[in-house]
Amino acid sequence: MTDLLAYLELLQSTYPLIVLSIAAVFGLLIGSFLNVVVHRLPQIVDHDLKMQACEILEKEPPAPLGMTLSKPRSRCPTCKHLIRAWENIPVLSYLALRGRCTNCKSPISVRYPIVEATCGLMTACVIAGHGLGPTGLALAGLAWVLLTLALIDFDTQYLLDEITLPTIWAGMLVNYFGLVTTLGSAVIGAVAGYLSFWSIFWVFKLLTGKDALGYGDFKLLALLGAWLGWEAIPLIIMLSSLVGAVAGAIMIARGRDASRPISFGPYLATAGFVAIMWGDSIMTAYWSFMAPSY
Repeated sequence: MTDLLAYLELLQSTYPLIVLSIAAVFGLLIGSFLNVVVHRLPQIVDHDLKMQACEILEKEPPAPLGMTLSKPRSRCPTCKHLIRAWENIPVLSYLALRGRCTNCKSPISVRYPIVEATCGLMTACVIAGHGLGPTGLALAGLAWVLLTLALIDFDTQYLLDEITLPTIWAGMLVNYFGLVTTLGSAVIGAVAGYLSFWSIFWVFKLLTGKDALGYGDFKLLALLGAWLGWEAIPLIIMLSSLVGAVAGAIMIARGRDASRPISFGPYLATAGFVAIMWGDSIMTAYWSFMAPSY
């Protein structure tokens, strides 16, 4: 294992551009799969919940969904044309097809290549910042999870337990080996992350009778605490609140109903990725700025 890690470090130091290019291409492929997850997993979870509800209420269950993350193969939503392999190459196929289905010429959402490109860029950034070792690979996986959760929450205003809860335990396991932070910091981070938003939720609800946050937000912050440690929690809360406030103000200025809830998960996920990449540098700069000068 030690020899493998030494080889990976030597590979990245000798051929940095090649390594980052490979990481970006791999991220593009992961991004293509994440598009499927974001589209299908909420439907699968919703169908399972309906099945459980019908079983409890002793009602007729809904028809089988006939969908998993791997089946059926992707099709054009308009004409049901089966997407062939060459039409499913991340980003390149979209450009080659000029954003249209080969069969019916219906437009393909630009979101698909944007997600793929974003995932590729995030993967390359994490590997560049944390190396081609266990820590870098683990944090790349966390970045993929954050991107998935942000997109699902943006679409549905739900942060699925099927993703958040296993990822919290994965963070504990990663930090059992001290890959990102200490196990103690991870445990405290998970608890502090959950309870900080839980406390805000209940104080706001008791004062106003309204919900300020969703329970999924509690779990997402706990997830970030489990991976990055309790030290990252204040930075993540500050960044996500700032970005969320600015984005909310812009949406309201553009005519959005102020009473409509806004998904907070994307801002939390963005702040989490910033903490992955530049958290230590930001906190060091902050404390240097705040330190008294004599």
